[in-house]
Amino acid sequence: MNKLYWKKGALALLAYAVPLANSLASEPAFDCANADGEVETLICQDDGLAALDRQMQQVFDKAMEQLPAEDVKLQKAMQRGWIKGRNDCWKADDVGNCTEFSYKSRIVELQIISGQLEVPNSISLDCGDTSQPFTAVFYNQTDPASLVLTQGNDQVIALAEPMASGIKYLGQNVEYSEHQGEITIQWFDSKFECQAGKQ
Repeated sequence: MNKLYWKKGALALLAYAVPLANSLASEPAFDCANADGEVETLICQDDGLAALDRQMQQVFDKAMEQLPAEDVKLQKAMQRGWIKGRNDCWKADDVGNCTEFSYKSRIVELQIISGQLEVPNSISLDCGDTSQPFTAVFYNQTDPASLVLTQGNDQVIALAEPMASGIKYLGQNVEYSEHQGEITIQWFDSKFECQAGKQ
């Protein structure tokens, strides 16, 4: 039988290393010494947001490795714009929720556009008399579950919201809700009543 023997020095080192590891685990990918503004300060103080920042960096780095060169340049510019938008969450009623949503939606976006996720089958939606039909792709493997909703050349990523019954996805200027087979889409300034078509 194998036995583990601990020396006093090893125990002392372990006792030192565990708090240090926990401390490092709560830090974001950026240097908190250079935190600028209310949102970045909040990220440095919130373990959940710090973890999202580290995940964002990992997903972004992987996306940069997998995307074509022309898309890399575009996404780097978009990432700078995203950081500015994230930092604008200081204007929101709930700064923490706004920041969390900003991270999660951008992480999902990067995962999808860079092929980090297996693409599920798309579902066509029958929304009555519309000049351009809707298609929906549901990604249940993201956290939270997400939806890519497309109409013509317009595409929006929406994130699942907890519901007592039915399902709801929220994106920028878009809401998708489904209850007992009835689908409602708030698409910018228009509202549609839809039914799922064929896959």
